Amino acid sequence: MVSSALSRLSNINRHLKPTVSHSCDSDGATGTPVKISPEVSNALSCGRAVVALESTIISHGMPYPRNLETAKEVEAIVRTNGAVPATVAILDGIPCIGLSIEQLERLASLGTKAQKAARRDIAHIVATRGNGATTVSATMFFASMVGIPVFVTGGIGGVHRHGENTMDISSDLTELGRTPVAVISAGVKSILDIPRTLEYLETQGVCVAAYKTNEFPAFFTEKSGSKVHCRVDTPEDCAQLIDANIKLKLGTGILIAVPIPKEHAASGSLIESAIQLALKEARDKNIIGNAETPFLLARVSELTGGASLASNIALVKNNAAIGAKISVALAQLRESCNTGDAQSVS
Repeated sequence: MVSSALSRLSNINRHLKPTVSHSCDSDGATGTPVKISPEVSNALSCGRAVVALESTIISHGMPYPRNLETAKEVEAIVRTNGAVPATVAILDGIPCIGLSIEQLERLASLGTKAQKAARRDIAHIVATRGNGATTVSATMFFASMVGIPVFVTGGIGGVHRHGENTMDISSDLTELGRTPVAVISAGVKSILDIPRTLEYLETQGVCVAAYKTNEFPAFFTEKSGSKVHCRVDTPEDCAQLIDANIKLKLGTGILIAVPIPKEHAASGSLIESAIQLALKEARDKNIIGNAETPFLLARVSELTGGASLASNIALVKNNAAIGAKISVALAQLRESCNTGDAQSVS
């Protein structure tokens, strides 16, 4: 047990460094890079399972108050499955890892008034004491900073359709190529170019695994027509994969793609026709950059009579349940390794 105890002390020391505060409720001290909630800090120090959650889905993903209800439900699902949720956001210039109910309500009320924050936006939002809702890339960055290895989202960004001409490629992909966090998602949003996205991830050296399938899911639907080279069938399989990636110090993230549950999958043809129309409207209105995805998702929801939004919420909840189980399996794997090391020493 000596090794296990030393590991715990190391974790506690890391989370008690003066550069890191443990509450998001105070105004904060000058020079504090991030603030970790007491619940998340305690879980990390004790080696318990923690799941990072993004906040863009709250501010930009759906209207109030449905966004707040969904955020609370997703956090509850993570807890029910044995892990601690750590929703990430920047509030008044302070990156917060783990939000209180009051902070979730504030972020939901702010909606699109909160800036959509990718990695490139972090320094500016902090410097100007602004409010930022973190995307996949920013959430991965903060999760890695404090030692959270598992992150759950709906779908990641990717190479936009016609990206070979526009060079519009989400920073989510480059983040996966340089930040060792496992991202649990329903694949790539089907408004994007899925084959080119997978090619780009291969170039970045990112392991892409599909959960209980050999085919990469297409966000709203179970199948995209693109195969993957890595299949995982249980949370324990995922934990072994994540643990190996970290121990080998590959320095890259892992994308674990979970198909939307069959009962919630919308008609693929209905979604695709709505996407094509929304893409045309976006081009006609010259909506580009990080404004394009929110526009497309909102427009597709309108065109499908809300079917895509219902599917979106269902897949996020499903991802949260599976992500929590993966995080628990990873925590148990690490605990067993620590115990085994201690026994071998004694």
